[in-house]
Amino acid sequence: MKINRIGGIIAAASKKDAEPLLHIGTIPIIKRIVISFQQAGIFPIVVVTGTEEDEVRYQLSSYGVIFIPNEDCDQPELFDSVKIGLQYLLGKCERIVFTPVNVPMFTPDTLNRLLESKGDIAVPSCGNRGGHPIVLSDEIVPHIISYSGKDGLRGAVSSLADRRTFVPVNDQGIHMTVRDSSQLETHLANHNQALLHPTVQLSLQKESVFFNTRIKLLLYLILDTHSVRQACDRMALSYGKAWDMLNKLEAEAGYPIVERRHGGSRGGNTTLTPKGIQFLKTWLLLEDKVFRFTQNEFTLLFHDSGLFT
Repeated sequence: MKINRIGGIIAAASKKDAEPLLHIGTIPIIKRIVISFQQAGIFPIVVVTGTEEDEVRYQLSSYGVIFIPNEDCDQPELFDSVKIGLQYLLGKCERIVFTPVNVPMFTPDTLNRLLESKGDIAVPSCGNRGGHPIVLSDEIVPHIISYSGKDGLRGAVSSLADRRTFVPVNDQGIHMTVRDSSQLETHLANHNQALLHPTVQLSLQKESVFFNTRIKLLLYLILDTHSVRQACDRMALSYGKAWDMLNKLEAEAGYPIVERRHGGSRGGNTTLTPKGIQFLKTWLLLEDKVFRFTQNEFTLLFHDSGLFT
């Protein structure tokens, strides 16, 4: 079921190559990428974990991302993580943004340009060289997943060259990896300026908040997994806390959001009620409208007036 337009994947599994907790500036590179994704309105964001998994989950537990482990993370194959993320998001989004964690310095503007482009595969290009992130349509994803030839993701994308679009961007960060440590530090000030954006945290409250970003992700994952326990594992949330949040939401909303099915041959499950699904979809639509309005007005009022460049 497609719940949102654009999902994202960050491959951070390889114990040999990935360095998700490497600090550039004051934050780890994986947080830097999540912030860039969120600034472009991407939801859900899937982090394929492996190396330093516990610390990655701890660092991002409040950022509203989904954690999916790559059990073979001792193997350095990036394409394995790509497929894990794509298999999870297949059928859930119209388009999917992918980047390896070790390419953290692309800008949100580059993301927006890619998402505005047409075609099944959008690749950013700077100085006649392609880079990351790339954007895939849901239609092309099965072809990427089924590819078994040489050169991993690069080979899969090259095999579909007739469905690939190169998008010119003025962003050297699409090429910079953690191996370019001196370049990353030199580029840091520019990238931090590019990250400047207004943050609007939508919530619902009466006497206290009863719906926010974390509960939104919890509902999304319950709809996907039909299990509160599995949902909690994927978002680094305690089981007891999850039920406290759900019970409070239902009490304040005044109608059932989740449906609990006990027993049976499969041991029972939990999913969203039809009204719960409607609630989640409507909330995501509201968020998208508020996000677009805020970005447009910020550009008009601050950038176009010269208060920020």
